[in-house]
Amino acid sequence: MSTIFGRKCAALLLTAANCLLFVPAQASAADNLPSETPAAFVPRVDTFDYVKRQVMIPMRDGVRLQTLILVPRGAHRAPILLTRTPYNAAERNTKNSSAHLSALIDSTDVADDAVLNGGYIRVVQDVRGKHGSEGDYIMTRPLRGPLNPTAVDHSTDTYDTIDWLVKNVPETNGKVGILGISYDGFTSLMALVNPHPALRAAVPINAMVDGWRGDDWFHNGAFRLDSLTYFHGQEATRDSAVAWWTDHYDDYDTWLSAGSASDMARLHGLEQLGFTAKVMSHPAYDAFWQDQALDRILAKQGIAVPTMLVHSLWDQEDLYGNLALYRALKVQQPDNPNLYLVIGPWFHHQERLDGSSLGPIRFGSDTAQYFRLNVLRPFLDHYLKDDPAPIGLTRVTAFETGTNRWQALATWPSGCAVGCAIEHQNLYLQASGALRLGAPSGAASDFESYVSDPAKPVPYLPRPIHIAGDEGEASWQTWLVGDQRDAASRTDVLSFATPALTESVKISGQPLANLIASTTGTDGDFVVKLIDVYPDEVGREPKMGGYQLMISADILRGRYRDSFSNPKAIPADQKQVYRFPLPAANHVFLPGHRIMVQVQSSWFPVYDRNPQSYVDNIFFAKPADYKRATIKVFDGGSNSSFVDLPVVHAVGAAP
Repeated sequence: MSTIFGRKCAALLLTAANCLLFVPAQASAADNLPSETPAAFVPRVDTFDYVKRQVMIPMRDGVRLQTLILVPRGAHRAPILLTRTPYNAAERNTKNSSAHLSALIDSTDVADDAVLNGGYIRVVQDVRGKHGSEGDYIMTRPLRGPLNPTAVDHSTDTYDTIDWLVKNVPETNGKVGILGISYDGFTSLMALVNPHPALRAAVPINAMVDGWRGDDWFHNGAFRLDSLTYFHGQEATRDSAVAWWTDHYDDYDTWLSAGSASDMARLHGLEQLGFTAKVMSHPAYDAFWQDQALDRILAKQGIAVPTMLVHSLWDQEDLYGNLALYRALKVQQPDNPNLYLVIGPWFHHQERLDGSSLGPIRFGSDTAQYFRLNVLRPFLDHYLKDDPAPIGLTRVTAFETGTNRWQALATWPSGCAVGCAIEHQNLYLQASGALRLGAPSGAASDFESYVSDPAKPVPYLPRPIHIAGDEGEASWQTWLVGDQRDAASRTDVLSFATPALTESVKISGQPLANLIASTTGTDGDFVVKLIDVYPDEVGREPKMGGYQLMISADILRGRYRDSFSNPKAIPADQKQVYRFPLPAANHVFLPGHRIMVQVQSSWFPVYDRNPQSYVDNIFFAKPADYKRATIKVFDGGSNSSFVDLPVVHAVGAAP
């Protein structure tokens, strides 16, 4: 230590220890300090009220799937609830770090009550090829067969997973239920094909059943543009880490400036993804789609596992599948005791969230919580617990909108528990925007017309449309209940309305659109919307005055008017019939309200633009193919277009 350095320390009244801090190191470089981090740290979790295991479960082909297992501490002979997902199993139920299962489990897990209060073991697994699982990812991997030459599919993977769980989770009673929403609903349905004997219950919620007819990718031939962003998110990387980029704030401008769907795909490099090419090579309902439609597959073989299909009335993503499957199963097995149906007033996956309202529409109670506690939980307990209580559920539990009440029904559609029947009545489009139940009036040559311009398609939401962030996500989730007055103000949208109702009109089931129309083009789309128009003033809810609430709406690509599998051009300037079912409703139009029908030829950018001139494959339409067309919708006499309504009447009452 130097004299100068020592004097400075003394002057500053520093201790000897402090002075030593400034002494230059004299040790050799070989004398390193040992690491303070152990080679393997073992967390102390003895006080936790659960046991967490993360395992790699082997499949029959040697591929291992990452699986998260959460076991309540002290569990004995507990049933297992399994979900198989492409959305990262490791994060699904472990967003928090806590010694308590109640804080650990995702509060938006639809099974949280069963796990926290029912003692169930929760298992979430990455499907093959995603996140922590090995193997190759194939979008909605088809069953083994012509579309899948391998020896494995979601059915076999579920079988192998359940087999491992019942043999290697000592706390279980050997009974497994599978449940999930959307893609996880799809994997829940796949488990019903050659099910494992230990699979005792299935709850597919908002499941993807048929990607062409009316679930994620298409609706009656019209392509849902946001599917491209999903393909990108799922297939660009195993961990879904590459974000979709955009160059406009307004999604309307984003998609319009890109051109066709294939132009947008090329802009984002989607030609590198396998599923993009498959979709664009199969624009029609050919064997590629038909052979993997789960309503066809499961109806053919039937179901032996108790299954509760859960459907959302305003599902913005998978509005078709579960009800189509229910109908198909009822045709083949009308008295199957294993089939249950739930219909609720929700958007896609709202069953796991708060269900008190949907956008501005309020239901007077938390309908989603009611489902979880009073429908889902009794179903699971009855079929999965060792000493089950009586189930206490009817075969159908349906929420009636308008009156906002739950109904216990024997089947669907039935309108009410007892004392009523469904009478199909035509709601005729009439001249000057009129709408009437009963016989049509006017001359057969009467029509209303509009010009459909692909350069100015009808937006599905008021612009700007920005489906990003929490606010954007909320607008996407609720767009099917959005006020339709903005659309009604456009010259390329036709609106027809009844006078104010003097008594209630209840519908239960699927409305059916029957348009008689002509176009100057050789192709075109038709959107039909059934709307509940609120009174001009609503005392307790002033903002709802005049609100136009969509009850049921869908689109048909005109080339498929006669056959979904064999498209053909539309004869220009000739009347054609465009007949297609609308999504199911269970709704009461109240006195003072009006019933409205809107007709238009675009719904953008949910659906791709129809060029309105016939091309072999709309995915690859060129700018010159997009042309304006004049549409005539006939509304007089024998040529009156109509919507067939499934109207509920008391037995013996006049229709």
